[in-house]
Amino acid sequence: MAVRYLLDTNICIYIAKHNPPQVRERFALHAADELAMSVITLGELRFGAEKSQYRERALGVISQLAAMMQIAELTETVAEHYGQIRTALQRNGQIIGNNDLWLAAHARAEGWILVTHNEREFTRVDGLKVENWSV
Repeated sequence: MAVRYLLDTNICIYIAKHNPPQVRERFALHAADELAMSVITLGELRFGAEKSQYRERALGVISQLAAMMQIAELTETVAEHYGQIRTALQRNGQIIGNNDLWLAAHARAEGWILVTHNEREFTRVDGLKVENWSV
């Protein structure tokens, strides 16, 4: 199997905090090699853990979550998509957060479905497939 889903920071935080049954069911439907977390998401999660008063516990949760999927590195193709997406969004006056831009570019460049709890931001990106596993 190959990666099919890229989980964004927002859905990873939701999973870590709530461990919702509907998301557990989605995980059960897919092999670990079908799921990925961008190195961007991993960095955002680690930033949150570092500033948490429960640092060690937060880092442990991140490690457990990261072990359930691939950690996807950035490529030159991702950078190309980033430039295209940012330009299109700026022209339309619909800019999104910088890390969200990178995640959208990462998923679109690889042809993966972006799994998020924040569909509103990502539906602005042409050609990006988005799913919300929290509903």
